[in-house]
Amino acid sequence: MAAMNPLKFLQEVRQETSKVTWPSRNETLISTVMVLVMVALASIFFLAADQIIAWLVQLMLSIR
Repeated sequence: MAAMNPLKFLQEVRQETSKVTWPSRNETLISTVMVLVMVALASIFFLAADQIIAWLVQLMLSIR
């Protein structure tokens, strides 16, 4: 593998970074809100699933 000049590497990184289409502030805000909503929904779902499974296990273990 050829040795890479650090200055050339940084120049190439800068060139590639300038090609990136960065999201607007509004797009970032909307995406952040969507992620937070999905996290809240997933948390509620897993809480409910955990409660149901715990109830079923408790029900099965209490039967004699």
